[in-house]
Amino acid sequence: MRLDRQRDWDVVVVGLGAIGSAAAHWAAARPGKRVLGLEQFELDHANGSSRDHSRIIRLSYHRPDYVRLAKRAYACWAEVEAATGHRIVTRTGGLDIFPPGGVTDEAEYSGSLKAEGVPFERLDAAETMRRWPQWRLPDDSAVLFQAESGIADPMRGNPAHRELAAANGATLLDRTPVTAIRDTGGEYEVTAADGATYRAGRVVLAADAWTNHLLASLGTRLPLTITREQVTYFACPDPAAFAPERFPIWIWMDEPAYYGFPTYGEAGPKAAQDVGGKAIDIEHRTFDVDVEAHARVVAFLERHLPGAVGPDIVTKTCIYTLTPDRDFIVDRLTDHPGVVLAVGAGHGYKFASVLGRILVELAIDGETASSGEIEAFRVDRPILLEEHPAASFRI
Repeated sequence: MRLDRQRDWDVVVVGLGAIGSAAAHWAAARPGKRVLGLEQFELDHANGSSRDHSRIIRLSYHRPDYVRLAKRAYACWAEVEAATGHRIVTRTGGLDIFPPGGVTDEAEYSGSLKAEGVPFERLDAAETMRRWPQWRLPDDSAVLFQAESGIADPMRGNPAHRELAAANGATLLDRTPVTAIRDTGGEYEVTAADGATYRAGRVVLAADAWTNHLLASLGTRLPLTITREQVTYFACPDPAAFAPERFPIWIWMDEPAYYGFPTYGEAGPKAAQDVGGKAIDIEHRTFDVDVEAHARVVAFLERHLPGAVGPDIVTKTCIYTLTPDRDFIVDRLTDHPGVVLAVGAGHGYKFASVLGRILVELAIDGETASSGEIEAFRVDRPILLEEHPAASFRI
């Protein structure tokens, strides 16, 4: 019998994107655990959420539970970096910019950082523009600077997780779509499109935009909204002015919200609107540029960060899989406790390693050291039980 047709596994991970690759690693690191990872596309495909050079990582969040979880996220990435020798996190510092009259409460962020003992600076517009003269800010803007913020690199992080998983004996199969998961009472059957069926004691579901496709076989559906988002790298006149050692990651805390990066991975800075894309059916997504969304980003940069503007280097699309409250889902399925799942809600990459680890803790140990941090991410929280919940995607 070929190993990839083995029918008995301790853990089957469905989806080998950011969180699934992390789960495969942390499961395979457990002595004696037989781990199978299944990915419907080729590895590192561009159909999902994490095929790019950079994602924001930060301790600055609107609630203390996220801040605590972010601390553990940094620690998990550091373990992966030490084990592989690959640098995944680049610290640039980070700016949370609250314009006057904006809809986002600065006190939620500063209060959460204070509550969790995270140092930060509160700057006015003049001081921010003195330190980073690239900015043009309204006079009454409030700005939080946190030095640990920076870039998490999916191009390095996802392969690093899979490298460690394979080194510990995990079998990882790409181009292997899963069509159904069946609870047989005490174990689970995972059926692939080619007809193969894999038995497992535990299943980790990290399928992002395809989550509901697989939950259907277990009689469950979640109120998820899939949007097609995009980011643009700009060939600005002086890309060195936006080098990581000279320019931090940033988030414009308002509605619409924008965010951006220093020059990293391409020959110029990157910027995007958060949740600026349209809702889509994942089966019919395209990679076309949303011209209107692109124009909004350019107009924002021309007003507030004019030196970042230039011809497009490239515009890339990705997928957000959004819960109605924009909180993660990290939990066992209520009626199928051997299935654990995570949904990153369009801001999960920074947490990918720790979320993968938590899923494995829940699956294998039945508990996690991060229980206090994931209480708000339950799969049975009231808003996820509503048929048509009111959605708010701001964080």
